[in-house]
Amino acid sequence: MVTLSEYNNKNITPETLKSLGRYDFPSPISVDPDGVGIVAMGGDLAPETLISAYAQGLFPWFNEDEPIAWWCPEPRCVIVPTAYQPSKSLRKQASRTRWQLTLNQAFDEVIHACSLPRSDGLNAELPEGEHTWIHDEMIEAYTELHAQGFAHSIEVWDETGSLVGGLYGLKIGNIYFGESMFHRASNASKLAFWGLMRLCEQTHVALVDCQLPNDHLMSLGATTLPRADFLTQLDTQIAGHWSKWHSNSHKPLSVSHLGTAQPWQENL
Repeated sequence: MVTLSEYNNKNITPETLKSLGRYDFPSPISVDPDGVGIVAMGGDLAPETLISAYAQGLFPWFNEDEPIAWWCPEPRCVIVPTAYQPSKSLRKQASRTRWQLTLNQAFDEVIHACSLPRSDGLNAELPEGEHTWIHDEMIEAYTELHAQGFAHSIEVWDETGSLVGGLYGLKIGNIYFGESMFHRASNASKLAFWGLMRLCEQTHVALVDCQLPNDHLMSLGATTLPRADFLTQLDTQIAGHWSKWHSNSHKPLSVSHLGTAQPWQENL
């Protein structure tokens, strides 16, 4: 069996990647022909299990204290980084602010902020019975994937050095699987998203998986693909050569430079 460390150091086929872990996930189209979305139940959130699932188009989505549920919705919400166009108002804000973007500098803070039920990410304590799907088990699993070089965060910092927004997800090959975003200041998550699009464009990430469509994602330029088309593209994008996003692979980026050519500069 190929290990995650071996995957991180050489190219392997989609078939080998799917065989990671100890579970045989069923074909989404075979077990869910009506497109309800749920494909399997149970298993674990070990790094090998998660990478194997994502390589097959599945992602976990379940409430705390419930069995792990694996989803592959029909249709699939995606965005092509090269087709992304920020709004005029976002461009204006970026041009006049002194905020900065970083890559993988505060993953723990970002995922915990995303786990809070409101988009501002400010709730230190939740009311009794109130929670999100990003609970402790999910946080632990994706934090381990971050340590192994698969999960990545983009952070937005204001002039005082305070974290005001960000997002996180997984990168496998040339596809980025977006998980969640948050903001503590107006448009901070949109600036993080714009930063993600530019980084993907520069490093030849061809597709960003947004999983399920919503009004916010569609306003950012996301669209939907039939599930079968998404799975076909997935096989293509997780194979071949790709650029690795190490914690110090790219320098901090002023948001005022997002509209320039090749804004993310590598740390050489």
